[in-house]
Amino acid sequence: MNTALRQAWDQGRPTVNAWLALGNSFAAEIMAAQGYDSLTIDMQHGVLDATDLVPMLQAMRASGATLLARVPWLDPAAVMRVLDAGVDGVICPMINSAKEAARFVSYASYAPEGTRSFGPVRALLYGGADYPQHANDTIVTFAMIETAQALENLEEILSVPGLDAIYVGPSDLSLALGCKPT
Repeated sequence: MNTALRQAWDQGRPTVNAWLALGNSFAAEIMAAQGYDSLTIDMQHGVLDATDLVPMLQAMRASGATLLARVPWLDPAAVMRVLDAGVDGVICPMINSAKEAARFVSYASYAPEGTRSFGPVRALLYGGADYPQHANDTIVTFAMIETAQALENLEEILSVPGLDAIYVGPSDLSLALGCKPT
C-alpha cells in the first residue's frame, strides 16, 4: 500500500491530486509520470468502467503516487470493488450526513471496524500477504461535500472515526446553493 499521501499530511505538507477521466492505461502512465502526490480515477463522471481500472492502476503503480478512485455513489459493492482492484484510497460523492460518512468508512474497512468483504486478489499482490492486517490503517477515505445538507452537517461528518479527509465538489455544491458552477 502506498501511504505517501498520508505521510505528507502527517508532515503538514500540501499535496496535489490529478484526475483521470479516460479509461486509457497509456494516458494514466503519462499522468503518473508528472509528479503528482495522488491520482484519482474518476468512476463517477469519467468515461471508463471497471474493466479499465486494473490496467490503469498497473500503469501508475510504479510512480510513487497514492492511487485513488472516486466511486459513482455510496454503494458497498463499488467501494469494495475499487479497493480489491488495488487503489490506495476512495473518494465517495454526495456524503450528506455523519451516518452516510460512517457507512462509507465501514464499506472501506475490514471487520471488526467495518463491513468490507475479504476478496482482495490484487491487493495481496501489491499489499503483501499481511494486507488484511494493515489495510484499515492505510486506506485513505475522502467524503465529498457537495450539498447544502452536507455543509450543515460538516462538523458531524468531520468527526466520523476513520474518515481521513473531505473533498469539496464545487460544481454540485454551487448548483445546490443556487449558484452557477464554474
